[in-house]
Amino acid sequence: MNIEPTDADRFPTLTDHGRRMLEFMREHPAAPIYRNQSGNRLTATEVDDIRQFEKTIRQASVGWPRDGLPAWLPEFMARTFQTVPHYRGLGSPPVNFIDLPTVSRADYAGDIAAFVPDHVELTRMINFRTTGTTGHPLLIASHPAVAGRYLAFHKRAMDRFGIELTHGRGQVGVMLLGFQRRCFTYVSVTPTMDESGLAKINLYPDDWKHPDDRARYLDAMAPEVIAGDPISFAELLKLPMTHRPRVMMSVSMTLLPALREQLESRFACPVLDIYSLNEVGPVGVFDARAGGHVLLQPHLYVEILDEQDKPVPPGDRGEITVTGGFNFCLPLLRYRTGDFASLSFGSDAPVLVGLSGRSPVRYRLPNGSWINNIDVTHALQSLPIPHFNFHQYGNGEVMLRLNASAMTLADEARRALLPLFGTAGVHVGVLQSEDKTIQYTSDLHGAME
Repeated sequence: MNIEPTDADRFPTLTDHGRRMLEFMREHPAAPIYRNQSGNRLTATEVDDIRQFEKTIRQASVGWPRDGLPAWLPEFMARTFQTVPHYRGLGSPPVNFIDLPTVSRADYAGDIAAFVPDHVELTRMINFRTTGTTGHPLLIASHPAVAGRYLAFHKRAMDRFGIELTHGRGQVGVMLLGFQRRCFTYVSVTPTMDESGLAKINLYPDDWKHPDDRARYLDAMAPEVIAGDPISFAELLKLPMTHRPRVMMSVSMTLLPALREQLESRFACPVLDIYSLNEVGPVGVFDARAGGHVLLQPHLYVEILDEQDKPVPPGDRGEITVTGGFNFCLPLLRYRTGDFASLSFGSDAPVLVGLSGRSPVRYRLPNGSWINNIDVTHALQSLPIPHFNFHQYGNGEVMLRLNASAMTLADEARRALLPLFGTAGVHVGVLQSEDKTIQYTSDLHGAME
C-alpha cells in the first residue's frame, strides 16, 4: 500500500521558519496551481555533508594530464566493476581504459537497475523519468543527497563570474521555470541555505488563476536565482515583471547568443548557460573568454569519441563521453551522452568547444557540398529564437520550424539561411510542440555520417 508522504517526510529538518516559507509560496494570492508535491528529504547529517561537499567542490581543481587519465579513475573503475551488476558481469576491468565498451542512454533505458551499485540503500533512492530527445525515455536512479549536491556545481559556475548567493531564511532563493502544457510543479526549501525558498512553476497560462498572476507572483517572490530553458525564458520576456534576479541560469537546450543578450539587457543580470544532463548533472558553464563550456566537476573525466569508441585527435569534434560523476546511485563508465563537441585545455579547466546537443547532422548545399548543423546554429545566432527544429527533405529543400511566439522572426530567419541554401529551398513554419523536440533532422542519406 502506497502512503502519501507528509511534509515531515519531505522535509526531515523543517523548522517553523521553513514551514512559513512553504506557506508563503503556496498561499500567496497570485500563486499558481501547484500540481505536485516534493521536498529535499535530507537528514541533518546529510545537510552537514552537503555543506562540506560544496566547500570541497568550489575549491577543487578540474582536469587531468593531457596525455593521461585522472588519478582517481583506476580505483573508481575497479570499484564500479566490483559493485555494479552490469560491469561485474563483464569480468575484470580491461588493462587499457579505452578498451572498455561504452554505454549509452539506450543501455540505461533497457535496465537501469543493472547499473545501480549493490550497496545503495533502496529505501532512500529517488527515481525520476526523463522524456529525452533521442527516443529512449529513461528512469534515472538518484538520491536526496545527490539532488542536494547540484547547488555546489551551480555555485562553482557562479564563482567564475563573481556571483555570490546571499538569500537565506525568509527569502526565496531559486525559482525554476517551465513552459509546457504538462509540467511538474512544487514548492520546497533549501536547508543548506537556511531554508530559503525554492519553487518550480509553469508559466503556461492554464496553471494560473489569471495570466497576469505570473508577473505578480514572480515580483512577490523576488527570487535571487531564476533558472529555466530558452522556451520558458522567451515567455518570461513577455511578462511585465519588475523584479531583477542576481543571476539567471539556462540549464537545457541551445541558448542562442541573441536571446542571452536580450535576457541580460532586460533583467540587468548575468545569464549563465549551463550544460547539464539528468544522467550526469551540471557538466560545464559557457565562458566566452575560455571559448566554450568550462567543465565543473572535479571527478568527471571527458573523452571525445568517434563512432568506433576511439578518441578523436585533439581539437576534432566527436561525441562527449563521460566517466565518474557525483551520483553514487549511477556511476558512469564511458557513457556516451549523445552530445557533440571538441575538447581543449584551458588555463584552469578543460573546455568543451562548439557544444552541440544530440547527434550532429550534415546538410547538403545546392552545390552538393555538406555543412555541419553547427553552421546552421551560427547562421541563426543573432536572432533571439528560443526553440526550433531544422529539417532537410529528400529533395534538398529545408524547413525551419519556430515556436509560435518566434514567428515574428520568420522573415529574418529565412534571410539568414538564404546564403547557405539558396532562395528556392528555404521554408519557415510553425513548430507544433512546445515541449522538447529534436533540433536537427534530415531525410537525406549520409546526413548522419
